[in-house]
Amino acid sequence: MLSSNGIAQELADSINIVLQHRIVNHDTIPHVNLQEVPVIPPYHFKNKRHKRRYGKLVRNVKKVLPFARSAGQKVNAINEHLANISSEKEKKAYLKQAEKELFDEFEKPLRKLTFSQGRLLIKLINRETGDTTYELIKHFKGGFSAFFWQGIARLFGSNLKAEYHKDGDDQMIEHIILLIDNNII
Repeated sequence: MLSSNGIAQELADSINIVLQHRIVNHDTIPHVNLQEVPVIPPYHFKNKRHKRRYGKLVRNVKKVLPFARSAGQKVNAINEHLANISSEKEKKAYLKQAEKELFDEFEKPLRKLTFSQGRLLIKLINRETGDTTYELIKHFKGGFSAFFWQGIARLFGSNLKAEYHKDGDDQMIEHIILLIDNNII
């Protein structure tokens, strides 16, 4: 039967780990790089209503952020592909096909969003892409289409030209995204 020292020694011998090291005054000191640990201060609430609003915003950001990130990736992929196409006819055909794919993938889940989640999605798309939703529609579909959809959005109390200001009105959203990105919530 092996003693605990024997088991520990056997385990140590079976694991071969190569560490970076430094030699200081004839002494070998192991050097290990650790992952960065984020220090995020808690959000301070003015009152109970503000705290409830934060809780609702956490739920909405968790639901909408994956759509915004996916939209950012898809817009970048579409722009990359369009840069390689020289013919206007091919560009139109590609955009039509990409639009159909986007509708097939996102139409059903996006229809289930509430108005506040839709407004949040508009801002988060601006955060992820750097362009407002209005600018994206204008770039891909044209000015008339952008004007039309802006009119529809305004009827429902939204604005496709809404911008994301991480240091301004959207500090609470930025704080929540930071917590989500660091797997804290």
